[in-house]
Amino acid sequence: MFSNSIRRNFLIQLIIASVILIFLFSSLLYIYIEESIYSEKRADLFIYAKNISSNKAVNELITETSDSYPNLNVEIIQLKKQHDDIINLYEHTKNERNYITLIYPFDLKEFNYLKITKEITSTKKLLSKIFNYIVMINIVGFGLVIIYAVTLSKLLIMPIKTLSNKLANMNEHLIKPVKIQELPEEFMPLGETINHLILRIQNFVKYQKELFIGTAHELKTPLSIIKLKNQVTLIKKRKIDEYIEAINITNKTIDNMDIIISNILNIGRQEGVQLEKPVEVDIILFLKNKTDDFRLIAVNEGKSLDIDFQPNGFMAMLQVGLLNQIVQNFLQNALKFTPKDSTVLIRSSQDDFGLLIEVIDEGVGIDESVDLFAPFKRQGDKSGVGLGLFLAKSAADALGAKISLKNRTDGTTGTKATLQINSKLSCLIASKR
Repeated sequence: MFSNSIRRNFLIQLIIASVILIFLFSSLLYIYIEESIYSEKRADLFIYAKNISSNKAVNELITETSDSYPNLNVEIIQLKKQHDDIINLYEHTKNERNYITLIYPFDLKEFNYLKITKEITSTKKLLSKIFNYIVMINIVGFGLVIIYAVTLSKLLIMPIKTLSNKLANMNEHLIKPVKIQELPEEFMPLGETINHLILRIQNFVKYQKELFIGTAHELKTPLSIIKLKNQVTLIKKRKIDEYIEAINITNKTIDNMDIIISNILNIGRQEGVQLEKPVEVDIILFLKNKTDDFRLIAVNEGKSLDIDFQPNGFMAMLQVGLLNQIVQNFLQNALKFTPKDSTVLIRSSQDDFGLLIEVIDEGVGIDESVDLFAPFKRQGDKSGVGLGLFLAKSAADALGAKISLKNRTDGTTGTKATLQINSKLSCLIASKR
């Protein structure tokens, strides 16, 4: 039941710690009680011995204090030589009775000493009872500790079981976020992480379905066209030039199909990139190198590519392939939809979330009511199969980043594509100043 579990380890550690604590407390309590009782007995003997020695009247004091000191025996003993500082106190047993004896100076000139013996059998029995009571209390306390430990362990793992049961009963049609408000404060970060994962799964399932449907549609249409053209070509004999023209048209359709298949293959490659080990990279330096490549393309098309990168450096741990997929798509789309003699701006800045990367073009803008991150969604009259932004969104989700595509609001027509890299999720190392 508890094999290799957190609950078992918690129970063992709690029980061991409780047993040690109970044992130490009980031992110290018993030692304190025993020492207190014996200290009182020894103090009584010393006071009694001091009074006798001061008054030099043994018989009189015994008579007067016999009621105050029961089970007390006083003797005068003589030692062979004088010991000014001899005071000896010891315990002994005789006939299964327990005694405590004090040797105290009485008449040093005659080498006489007091030997005062007091029976402490009842005290011993009292201490024995106290010891037994403490042992019984410890046994009961140990049992209560086990019950408490088991109950506490159940309470501690109950949120985890609740999360496990909720996740175990989910399927792709019934995935719902975890209600974080119902979790203990300590489990809220875990709940947030699970909700983030659930959101990614929902998007993945949604886009995968759209991808499969879109792929089938995009491939079926050109196949139907190819078949129809071939059938028309075979209806009657044609000249060689007409056959060549028909084949060229068919080849163009096949080329479009090849583009679709290549983009679908890129999706599979991207999933492989997600499994790559993150590396330390200066994102600002990466952006500078990337824009150098695209600046040549912009100049060749009669367009400008401006940059504004802040701060000077931003070190992070991430998969460079995923970042490249996003930035490359942003720049390709911006240059594609920006007319000649216009400008594309790529800039970066730090905000509360992390690093904000923006690519701003001067194109015709977009229809914001359309989910352009879905597969095979296209706008405008430019060529493409509509998988670029889908790949960029998947890459951003894998990085734990935010991605958006909106129209400009500064009075100029165009689109602003943004990528926000979370400092926490991307394992921020340092920022160069």
